[in-house]
Amino acid sequence: MAGRHVSPRSIALRRLRLPAACALVLACLAASCASRPEAFRPATLEEAPLLFASADGHRVAYRAAGRGGPTLVFVHGWTCDMTSWKYQFPAFAKTHRVIALDLPGHGASDKPDIAYSMDLFARAVDAVLTADGAKRAVLVGHSMGAMVVRQFYRLHKDKTVALVVVDGSLQPFILDPAAVDKFLAPYRGPDVRKAQAAFVDAMVPEKEGELREELKRVILSTPQKVVVSAGQAMFDPAIWKDDNIWIPLLAVYARSPLWSEDYESAVHKMAPLVTYRVLEGVGHFLMLEKPDLFDATLSAFLVDLPKR
Repeated sequence: MAGRHVSPRSIALRRLRLPAACALVLACLAASCASRPEAFRPATLEEAPLLFASADGHRVAYRAAGRGGPTLVFVHGWTCDMTSWKYQFPAFAKTHRVIALDLPGHGASDKPDIAYSMDLFARAVDAVLTADGAKRAVLVGHSMGAMVVRQFYRLHKDKTVALVVVDGSLQPFILDPAAVDKFLAPYRGPDVRKAQAAFVDAMVPEKEGELREELKRVILSTPQKVVVSAGQAMFDPAIWKDDNIWIPLLAVYARSPLWSEDYESAVHKMAPLVTYRVLEGVGHFLMLEKPDLFDATLSAFLVDLPKR
């Protein structure tokens, strides 16, 4: 019988032992994965799908990504939107379920002609949590968002694991009605956009020129009715009750005369489980100016949560 022709390649394959073959396959897979790192990184804020919850019959926009607990909910400040957390969203989605939302009247959320109160904003946060299936969460609020998450805690203590306030006050900073009217007057008039631009310039260091322009694009797009109504809500005496926070609290501030030693002492008295941090070399939007520093501060707090 004539011998069957066997190619040199076939002979080489037959001589290849199984473990070596497996190693070759794994090496090829590793090389393929290395060439496609995007398959393994968390979604950026822009890449996550835009979702909607319903609060008081109006749509509340949010984006969510990641897995793991506790769920983190990021709440922006006055006239801003969820892009305030664009650096934190992918960073924390590596280890947690992360949600960033647009409060009613802001960003991609509905902007009805209604009163914008802290209770409304708290209901919107609750609607988003329900829509995403989260039973409890750590709530992170920047500036006015600190008032929102504190109001949420008052209404939903059973759903609140911890609070994080980011350069937002836990005490009233203007009490006199005449002073409140004076503060809001520029935003009620025809030069509201000029007043908003000046607000950004005062809050963001001059060296952060690109960030200033980015924030102005967001803030100046907020309808004037929302600017005024939400601004008025920040001075509502009803949200400044002298009540305690009995859960873990991280209070993170930029160095400023606003946050005096007396203020820090008051926060410690108000919240016995507080971790109080002051960051240097940053302005009001510290999580956008130095995201790595802010993220490290928040990460350390989250790691310590189970021990409390």
